[in-house]
Amino acid sequence: MELRGIEPVAVTRWLAEHVPDLVPPVEFALISGGRSNLTYRLTDAAGSVRALRRPPTGGVLSTAHDMGREWRFISALAGTPVPVPEPLAYCADAAVTGAEFYVMGYVDGTVLVDAEAARPFPPEARRAAGFAVVDCLAALHRVEPDEVGLGDAARRDGYLHRQLRRWRRQVHQSGAPDLALLDAVHDALASGVPEQTTGIVHGDFRPGNLSFAADGAVLAVFDWELATLGEPLADLGWLISTWAEPDDAAPPTTPGPTVEPGFPRRRELVDRYVELTGRDVADLPYYVAFQRWRSACITAGVRARYQAGVMGDDGYTARGEDARERRQAEAAWRAVEELGLTGGAR
Repeated sequence: MELRGIEPVAVTRWLAEHVPDLVPPVEFALISGGRSNLTYRLTDAAGSVRALRRPPTGGVLSTAHDMGREWRFISALAGTPVPVPEPLAYCADAAVTGAEFYVMGYVDGTVLVDAEAARPFPPEARRAAGFAVVDCLAALHRVEPDEVGLGDAARRDGYLHRQLRRWRRQVHQSGAPDLALLDAVHDALASGVPEQTTGIVHGDFRPGNLSFAADGAVLAVFDWELATLGEPLADLGWLISTWAEPDDAAPPTTPGPTVEPGFPRRRELVDRYVELTGRDVADLPYYVAFQRWRSACITAGVRARYQAGVMGDDGYTARGEDARERRQAEAAWRAVEELGLTGGAR
């Protein structure tokens, strides 16, 4: 059976030349993919397992899915207190399999992408996993970019202004209709940007991008395609916006496992983060509002691509994803209202 995104002969030849101790032939299996990067399990003739990451095969923005960025960040963070897969080899030659890619060590754990994934974990392991998430985020934010060779990975100022411009531009370029509410939230956020510091920002830090051991320990952080330098509270704001609790009125920015019994509450995560980092989190509500808006922009772009027919039909509309976008935009508006940034206008 043909495996999309992989040219087996060419990739195997490249792997044999660049990955230490790899024994051809190699079996390829798709682990995950779809709207994000594609991840494959590689099993060589000796039974050794590794993983390969490459961009999707179509329907994506030209500036997204930067494999070189992912490779740089996991290479820099290897050996720090932040657990990342072992970086093994990077291929910048798109001729090998249609896009750049990199190879990393295979991490055999559980990715807590949703409630179903968390159900095999007993409540005490879920609670341990929740605190391990924020412990890992604090460890990332304690890493000094210059000390690991990331000081020039991005500009060190104006992070929020760049993010506001970027996501507004991308949602407008996507062809998504009915953007008046998202534009209103953008303008409110732009009117009240708080002072910022600079650290390493993952960009999508949540349980669905982490691998866990059975006792709740974090084994590895994945998906570094959005990593940059910026205000670390943006990562905490995203984590909190994804961290659903059973009595929430607003939906999480992305589905997760945390409605299951045992996971810590959001307040506990914030308290733990402050304890570990000593950071002032007075502006955290702004970053939660920003992340709700960013999520709505992303979802609007995805909806536009489905409507344009470039994403196929995997039940997106039937799952109510298009309605979730509107709920996210409404939640973002309520958040900026609570911050006093709207002036009563809409």
